Amino acid sequence: MKSDSSTSAAPLRGAGGPLRSSEPVRAAPARAPAADLLEEAADLLVVHLDFRAALQACDRAWRGLADEPAGTSLEVKCSLCVVGIQALAEMDRWREVLSWVLQYYQVPEKLPPKVLELCILLYSKMQEPGAVLDAVSAWLQDPANQDLPEYGALAELHLQRVLLPLGCLSEAEELVVSSAAFGEEQQLDLLQAIHTARQQQKQQHSGSKEAQKLNQEGALSHKFLSLLTLVRQLWDSAVSHFFSLPFRKSLLAALILCLLVVRFDPASPSSLPLLYKLAQLFRWIQKAVSSRLYQLRVRD
Repeated sequence: MKSDSSTSAAPLRGAGGPLRSSEPVRAAPARAPAADLLEEAADLLVVHLDFRAALQACDRAWRGLADEPAGTSLEVKCSLCVVGIQALAEMDRWREVLSWVLQYYQVPEKLPPKVLELCILLYSKMQEPGAVLDAVSAWLQDPANQDLPEYGALAELHLQRVLLPLGCLSEAEELVVSSAAFGEEQQLDLLQAIHTARQQQKQQHSGSKEAQKLNQEGALSHKFLSLLTLVRQLWDSAVSHFFSLPFRKSLLAALILCLLVVRFDPASPSSLPLLYKLAQLFRWIQKAVSSRLYQLRVRD
């Protein structure tokens, strides 16, 4: 019985064509566990809205990537950061974002441009751009990052969203002048924006000074008016007390006052006209006060 020669002579065929006997059979590349966890985390985030579970899946994926050589799965790492940042923001834990990504990248200079951009946008939107000031500055100053195509866009974003809102105008100006990532026209536009921000800062400073000066003047005026009111009350009280005294006691008090102040001798003939006029003045005051009191009683 003869064997089928055609069958034995037929070459083995694989996915890439016929295989020679000396070529090893190529196995399909195994899918990385981190990629599966990334897909699971994205599904939990977008479909199930389970943000805590999505963050936990990202952490498990990062722990699995720790055993792989450095430089592998860069896209997977960046995508894990994006999902983790979104999960933290949805749970209102956005303040933890920067520390969360730095626990895996260790230093801000190693952050992917996409992750750094999300951090800038998130913290500036939440009105806390100062939280990323040092991290972004360190990233921009690293020579290894200055050759990246995203460097110019991140530098401008840092200037517009972090430096200008914080009033770091000197740092912004230095960044524009020293960076080669900006074209001439872009440099002029950014310098104009810095100049406008500086003018606004001066106006706000002068306005605060004027407001402070007005407040001080108002406080002094209030104190002066209070002092005048007190003096007037004291004067009214003294006058009322003086008018409430009997006429003879008032006249006696006036005489004693003249003796002490004017230093004249009542027994002297030259003092008689002055005493006479003083007595007439007190009688007139007494009549005026009596008439006023009578009018008030009639009205009552």
